[in-house]
Amino acid sequence: MINRLLSTKIADLSTKYPIITLTGPRQSGKSTLLRNQFPEYEYISLENLDMREFAEEDPQGFLKTYPTHAIIDEVQKVPKLFSYLQTHVDISGETGMYMLAGSQNFHLMQHISQSLAGRTPLLKLLPFSRRELHDAGLLDNSIDEQIYKGFYPRLYDKNIEPTDYYPYYIQTYLERDVRDILRVADLNKFIKFIRLCAGRIGQILNMTSLATEAGISSTTADGWLSVLEASYICYRLEPNFNNYNKRIIKSPKLYFYDTGLACSLLGLTSATQVESFYMRGALFENLVINQFIKDDYNSGRNPDLTYWRDSQGTEIDLIKIADTLLTAYEIKSGQTFSKDYFKGLDKWGQLSSTPAARLNVIYCGEKSMNTSNGNVIAFPDMF
Repeated sequence: MINRLLSTKIADLSTKYPIITLTGPRQSGKSTLLRNQFPEYEYISLENLDMREFAEEDPQGFLKTYPTHAIIDEVQKVPKLFSYLQTHVDISGETGMYMLAGSQNFHLMQHISQSLAGRTPLLKLLPFSRRELHDAGLLDNSIDEQIYKGFYPRLYDKNIEPTDYYPYYIQTYLERDVRDILRVADLNKFIKFIRLCAGRIGQILNMTSLATEAGISSTTADGWLSVLEASYICYRLEPNFNNYNKRIIKSPKLYFYDTGLACSLLGLTSATQVESFYMRGALFENLVINQFIKDDYNSGRNPDLTYWRDSQGTEIDLIKIADTLLTAYEIKSGQTFSKDYFKGLDKWGQLSSTPAARLNVIYCGEKSMNTSNGNVIAFPDMF
């Protein structure tokens, strides 16, 4: 069993809150984590039609049957249960009563804000991080293999080839989440839309262009993209709005939560293809940014990440904000370091008065260095 880093935070918060809520993509390991960490808890899945009907028609009876120490999976499928949970845990006053899990963040957030505010933390579990695989001795040394294979647990638990996993994952996602939320009649058009999104990884998002190419309205495109975000398929990296007396780009950039899924949508069928693929730089950039996101989520923090670009084309791939301090990262897929990698960082550092110690280049080489311009970080050194 691969240890999940988030388990430490879950253990701590379960002694402080009556309910722990865990969300994330389908098949990211939420149920496995909770069942392994709390083996004494009874497990109930509301994917089970009988259990779902019981919870919907008799929520009070359901909670009497499972009064405490229960894991309730896909809890968003019975919205009325949230208000009954609120009353139940308030009367009890205990901690660690329920572990809730769900794969649709939109519905979970809506019901938690209405009924469970202040009674539960909302934690997010993404597919494996590089650190988790490294600690388990399962991290492939090849960066192209990491990009291509992705990090979904079943690929590693069951030794499944990506070509035998991701097409079925996409099909299951469409049949469950998309039809549940959007009632999309033409799933082929939605698949085309997802593929077009994958082709825009690392690019500034132009909703009008995306909608036109997908053959849908801008309103529909925005709604569909919101669903992809709510179900942890992709996300927008927002721009940093400090303009430092220059015009800046104010549109977000688009990334996927898992590069393996993105590679499948892009039609890649081997890691060898990634090496010469025209989007390799964008996919590597996506891989790196995902690691920052996972590090924060696995510590129970919400990532505070942005990018910066001015009208002259000076761009910083990633800016991490922690304790009001900004740390900048330029991400390069080359294996040989070049001083040119610091050009954008040098300009931004001068404009923002950021010292060289917080200017970083992450590249595909094997040697990390401290230079007068900033830090050079070999990606293999990052976990």
